[in-house]
Amino acid sequence: MKPSTMAAMRKLSNNITFSSRLPKFSLNILSPSSVVPPFVIFSRGIASKLFVGGLSFYTTEQGLSEAFSQHGQVIEAKIVMDRVSDRSKGFGFVTYASEDEAEKAIAEMDGKELNGRVVFVDYAKPRSGGSRNSMPIARGPPEPSPES
Repeated sequence: MKPSTMAAMRKLSNNITFSSRLPKFSLNILSPSSVVPPFVIFSRGIASKLFVGGLSFYTTEQGLSEAFSQHGQVIEAKIVMDRVSDRSKGFGFVTYASEDEAEKAIAEMDGKELNGRVVFVDYAKPRSGGSRNSMPIARGPPEPSPES
């Protein structure tokens, strides 16, 4: 490896925060190839994100992770919360380490009961920008069209 590449990898690995479960290692022990930052996993499409709808308001992220970890390695389980009421919106996302595990989870969990509610599971669709970008915000009456 070129010295500039090694310096870039060293700088990148300095920015990575390790989980509290892992001991802090010296950079001399870890080679750049053994440190895989999470953004690399997601950008390469290795991880598969699933949409989980129909969640009970009492389902926690920990409970969601535990339920789905029976079907593979869960990287992240996230429940979408309402900003005003600070309650669950009734849906969330589960990210798996591989597509095979995600497919298995869809087959096993779609239509099953979780905390008293039947949930449906499918692949998450990428954000399309949301409603903020699709419709312009009204700022008063429309401009009159010029008459010829």
